Amino acid sequence: MARRPLPRILTSGQPLARMTNSASLARSRELARTAADSASDVFHPLIIIARGLRRLGAAGRGRWVATPREHRGPMAFFVGACVLVVCLVPYGPLLALITLMGAGAWAGRERTPVETGPGEAATERLRALYEALVPYLSVDGDPSPLYAPDGDWERAFPEYAFDDSGRLERLQLKYPAYFTDGEDGARARIEQVLYAKAGRGREYHFAWDELTNQLTLTALGPLPTDIAAQRFVTSPGELVLGFTDPDFVQRTLPVTGGEETRDAPPVVWRTGPRSTEPHLLALGQPGTGATTLLRSLALQALQHGDVLVIDGGGTGEYGCLAGRRGVLGVESGLAGALATLEWASHETERRLIAANRARQAGRPAPDDTRRPLWIIADRPTALAHIASAEGREDPQEWLQVPLRHGRAAHVTVVVAEHFESAELLSEPVRAHTKARVVLGPATAEEVRAVLGAPPHTTPIAQVPPGRGYARLGTAAVLRLQVPATPDPLDDATGQAHREAVLALLPERTVPADGAGPAEPVDAPQPVDVRKAGDVRTAGEGRSAGDVRKTEDVRAAGDAKTGDVRKPENVRKPVDIRKPVDIRKVGARKSGGAAAVEPADGPAAAEGATQDGEDGSAGEPVGAAVRAAHGKGGEPRVVNGSADASRPEG
Repeated sequence: MARRPLPRILTSGQPLARMTNSASLARSRELARTAADSASDVFHPLIIIARGLRRLGAAGRGRWVATPREHRGPMAFFVGACVLVVCLVPYGPLLALITLMGAGAWAGRERTPVETGPGEAATERLRALYEALVPYLSVDGDPSPLYAPDGDWERAFPEYAFDDSGRLERLQLKYPAYFTDGEDGARARIEQVLYAKAGRGREYHFAWDELTNQLTLTALGPLPTDIAAQRFVTSPGELVLGFTDPDFVQRTLPVTGGEETRDAPPVVWRTGPRSTEPHLLALGQPGTGATTLLRSLALQALQHGDVLVIDGGGTGEYGCLAGRRGVLGVESGLAGALATLEWASHETERRLIAANRARQAGRPAPDDTRRPLWIIADRPTALAHIASAEGREDPQEWLQVPLRHGRAAHVTVVVAEHFESAELLSEPVRAHTKARVVLGPATAEEVRAVLGAPPHTTPIAQVPPGRGYARLGTAAVLRLQVPATPDPLDDATGQAHREAVLALLPERTVPADGAGPAEPVDAPQPVDVRKAGDVRTAGEGRSAGDVRKTEDVRAAGDAKTGDVRKPENVRKPVDIRKPVDIRKVGARKSGGAAAVEPADGPAAAEGATQDGEDGSAGEPVGAAVRAAHGKGGEPRVVNGSADASRPEG
């Protein structure tokens, strides 16, 4: 059966097209649009109020759902009571309706949308950073790569922030699980790329979270450089190395910077018998603030202890400490350094023996063994060159006993050296200095070699003096800014810094050149417990058989009462700060560099060494006194360094 054809009006689109394009249809559309706009303008307040009431209703319903079940009954009773009070008040329902309409209008108002997301420049920077990380954080065969060319950078960078100048301030990025974040080399490559793309000239901190495969980059601001030397609020045994970032320490100290007082996060170094890092080593380039650090530590240590200073550079940077209360000596010559360090070594042994005897007898340790003693050695390798040229012992050998046993004897050693001379440091110095400081510009490899761990920030090339890194034991590596402690005797020092350092110096006990005699000072007197028969001058070399022996102080008498007999061969207390009379020394010394023992034996030698012509105490063993020959062959005594005794002509 043949199908009948459809009507022409249904098969042809021309009638419909004519109807669509007709003028009447256009006028009707325009009329409908105008009516809708007019209705919108007329009912706009009602629309706003309705939208606000809907929002208020949704907020009330959410509050009701969030309310615990046991609190819903009292809340319903309170709402019902409020409604009842409103109904009973004259004009209450009308006022309530007006208030409700006003609240609905306020809640339903149109808010200006806040633009979120980075701007065009920030987007381009994040896109460039994403593309730069693609070769390092993507592998072939990954079915769903997080980093891919022309990929979605918003997936990789969930959080980011820019400062007012448009520079990247904070960035949190994700990396795939197969990235080897446990290898230092892989981390260093990523950090180098981020440092180059985020903007050079600033320090960035990198926080790796291996658990969630995330890396957080934070731009660090410069550390404050306006903090000068001052009295810090610390306990005995605590010293402030400098100041660091507030996010990495949980302690602040009130400090005065400029004309204001504020709280600053310090790097506190704890010393003493309870410390796990009792000795410190500071390395840096010349002019980076190592001497400033040692001078700051010396001023802090003088509050509760005594200080010995060895200035290997011989530049006089510690001249302001000479003759001050608590400063046992400031030596820059080889002979004086050897004598001072030798005394410090035997003083450490004496403290250990005295403390041990006291504990065995059930008594507290003597006060002179508990007073802290600080040995500050600045560039000791410079003296090692002079000692090697003269065939004498290295001064660092006398640091072995204080380094090994100083923690129990309240003896602390601080050593500062330049990078180029670090290889000349002795093995005990390297092994027992657990607190480390690196000052000045240094690469990540140099910082890792000294501190034992790489820094978590990007080192920069230009840093102010006293800027570096510090690590105490096995703790984290911290940025460090040493307080400004310049030499007050230097003409280039500012008046404010000079007054700050002079205010911290103790009173002078030894008169300066041309000054009158100083008043006597009651200070603990060190005791030399070596045998009296072992007497020699400081000019002698140390032979292989010349071994110093420390006399064991014997306890005699009634063992029950714990009485201790006075040692027979213990010499009188000698203060190494007492100046040496070279005329008396010349009367006891013979020509040449060797000491002559009297015919009466070792006892006579001890008496000749201890007592002078007037019965006063003589110079300490190993004092910087040597005999030299003049042009006429007559012996003369020279007090000072090795260079002071060179023959004339």
